[in-house]
Amino acid sequence: MPQTLPYGSWPSPISAADVAAGSHPVDGGRFVGDEIWWLERVPAEGGRTAVRRLVDGIPQTLLPAPWDARSRVHEYGGGAWATTDDGVLLFVEKTDQRVWSLRPGDDPRPLTPAQTGMRFGDLRVVGDEVWAVREDHGAGDAAPRRDIVAIPADGAAADDPGALRTVVAGSDFLAYPAVSPDGAQLAWVAWNHPDMPWDATELRVGDLVDGTVESWQVIAGGPAESALQPEWTDAGELLLVTDRTGWWNLARWTGDGLEDVAPAEAETGGPLWNLGIRWFAPLEDGRILAVRTRGSDELVLLDPSSGAASGIPSPLSARVLLDDVRGSRVLLRGGGARTLGGLWLLDLSEPEPAPRLVRGTVDDEPEAAWLAVARAVTVDGPRGPVHAFAHPPTNPDAVAPEGELPPYLVLAHGGPTAHAAGEASLDIAFFTSRGIGVVEVNYGGSTGYGRAYRERLDGGWGVVDRDDVIAAASGLADRGLADPRRLAIRGGSAGGWTVLCALAASDVFAAGISRYGVADLRALAADTHDFEARYLDRLVGPLPEAEAVYIERSPLSRPAGFTTPMLLEQGLEDAVVPPAQSEAVRDALRSHGVAHAYLPFEGEGHGFRRAETIVRALEAELSFLGQVLGFATPGVPALELS
Repeated sequence: MPQTLPYGSWPSPISAADVAAGSHPVDGGRFVGDEIWWLERVPAEGGRTAVRRLVDGIPQTLLPAPWDARSRVHEYGGGAWATTDDGVLLFVEKTDQRVWSLRPGDDPRPLTPAQTGMRFGDLRVVGDEVWAVREDHGAGDAAPRRDIVAIPADGAAADDPGALRTVVAGSDFLAYPAVSPDGAQLAWVAWNHPDMPWDATELRVGDLVDGTVESWQVIAGGPAESALQPEWTDAGELLLVTDRTGWWNLARWTGDGLEDVAPAEAETGGPLWNLGIRWFAPLEDGRILAVRTRGSDELVLLDPSSGAASGIPSPLSARVLLDDVRGSRVLLRGGGARTLGGLWLLDLSEPEPAPRLVRGTVDDEPEAAWLAVARAVTVDGPRGPVHAFAHPPTNPDAVAPEGELPPYLVLAHGGPTAHAAGEASLDIAFFTSRGIGVVEVNYGGSTGYGRAYRERLDGGWGVVDRDDVIAAASGLADRGLADPRRLAIRGGSAGGWTVLCALAASDVFAAGISRYGVADLRALAADTHDFEARYLDRLVGPLPEAEAVYIERSPLSRPAGFTTPMLLEQGLEDAVVPPAQSEAVRDALRSHGVAHAYLPFEGEGHGFRRAETIVRALEAELSFLGQVLGFATPGVPALELS
């Protein structure tokens, strides 16, 4: 019989160590010969990213420690590896950002020169070369230069930078190099400051002459259109996604113009934070497998000739991306409301195709009874509906005393151009299994609900997101689902900014947790890296014209507004939001006598990857919430509040 215990104090088998040790995010699946290879983060090995494969049903490491396959192009990387047809691994090593080649059983050998300031990402194998997006920090310019570059696969450029060949340049940023089946044309995506790739891009196509592009035409995109993911079909048609209808939808270009493919008020596309991500894949029979998002994700098969779309029953509904196709088989990744994330295999030749798990993100998955099932909720906000996913307290062995309402932790995602889709996760179950509800808020500016919803944040960052998380929390309380006196909020990076803005302007929340949160907009504009150097132009306003707005919006401009207990967590190697921002908030809390704790983490950058950091952060957050919201937290060390 379940025990009757206060919310927040329920005993749970899901420890912080379980979350850290059992969680190893996987992505980037590839078919290599008869095998499946993928990327996998290894928290127990300093959070490095290994390349692994499945041998007789058992995961085997191909890229051993200390090698770490991570690109730093745009700081967020992506496309850090590729493979040849005969099973040679090509990867970007995190520490030196060189491209390396590894034949299983041999030692890696470099393909690009050392100590040049060059970074590489979005790797593609083209004949006997590796094509990539290159970011050159060694040219002496204030901002790095970028191009699409050809790297000889024989290692000729390892000691001779002159052996690297520029294929095309001509813009501040480039992505998705895609060579046509006949090798005659290159398609790619380009954009310039001050735009971000979800605001305005151009999808360009140029003729290849001796391995370079001298001129091109723009076939999609423009000042108010985001075009992404060019993919050639075997027949020589070019598929892509564009949001010219107000939603990222598929289109095709045959040389005579652009045609929509099965348009819908749902998104086949998303924010290009990482290079190389794919939301659709052309199949050999002419159909297209695509992800459609409207809050949650679904898999659909599209017929370009008829425009017909048919859904594929699947447990996957969150963060679904397509990685590779071979014949009728597709590798994809993602999770769902009842399903933890992982790498999946879908065989479309089966009578009733359904994804089968290849490698999960968790080794020892808890029983389903311990995982909260999220439900979509919509509340009224000051600028229209606000979308969210609520994960209720869930524990088969405990119930709360009659009449008690649960505390709720509001999660503000980062970005801010990003999306939460109600996915089951150990991180969320760590709280919900103890009787703490969690609600993920897709505030105005989030993706997954069309361009107009995304543009709601334009000029309003720090106001729209703040008001929407407050509306979501208050909406749950008004519906009798959450205790209005025990609402807390957590966010990282841009989500941390939303936390600080909400705490400085409202008394709705009783506690706040900021992970590497932005606190000073002028400092962010001055310190941030080139990819986001002009992001704030659209979110807040251009400098110096909007400097007064930057000052007024920044929570550090109103330190007297900090009256709510706060936990600050910060990676000391964070190049995106430097530690000085969290330290300034700490100093403001200290000077105003507000209860707080500051946890700096050595060896961590923008996001926590190490097992010991994940454990310390989760246990500290639980102890902090218990002390502030008034419930016991057995089994975790007490966090000392200053």
